[in-house]
Amino acid sequence: MDKKDDRRTAESSRSTARPLDSTDYAILALLQHDSNRTDVELARKVSLSASGLKKRLRKLERRGVIQQQVTLLDRNAVDLGLMCFVQIYLTHHQTDARKQFHRAVRELPEVLECHALTGEHDYLLKIVARDYRHLEHILADHLASIPGVDRLLTSIVLNEIKRTTALPLSPSPQSSPGAL
Repeated sequence: MDKKDDRRTAESSRSTARPLDSTDYAILALLQHDSNRTDVELARKVSLSASGLKKRLRKLERRGVIQQQVTLLDRNAVDLGLMCFVQIYLTHHQTDARKQFHRAVRELPEVLECHALTGEHDYLLKIVARDYRHLEHILADHLASIPGVDRLLTSIVLNEIKRTTALPLSPSPQSSPGAL
């Protein structure tokens, strides 16, 4: 099963499942800030037994609410101190051209994020590089050479003012305990 199939399965599971409750939101908030907590510690913080917590976590994973757990790295410590955003303009928007662009971008490890947008430009990419020479290689030899790419507009990040991966969670008013 590929990633598209995984997403479709998770989406269909979400659409038929009951809404998340306040305990689910509490678990998710704690995990977003520190996923290294033990099950016992996490269960205690949300007033569940360890087995009750494991059951909820499995349901959240099956539904696709929890997609994966990762370790966040300091990009400067791993020699990827240059970050930029690149706006991409395509010459045409045929399905094949877009698919080819998507494939090429997915193969570039320096592209951390790629978003298709409405508005003036077609895509916005978040890219990391070791230095300016590495960035030039990514832009000229990889991105600009993708068929259908018309123009690149690059903005170098001078200073990160805020960086988080945590979503702003709060239970919806209709959420109730035990809704999962």
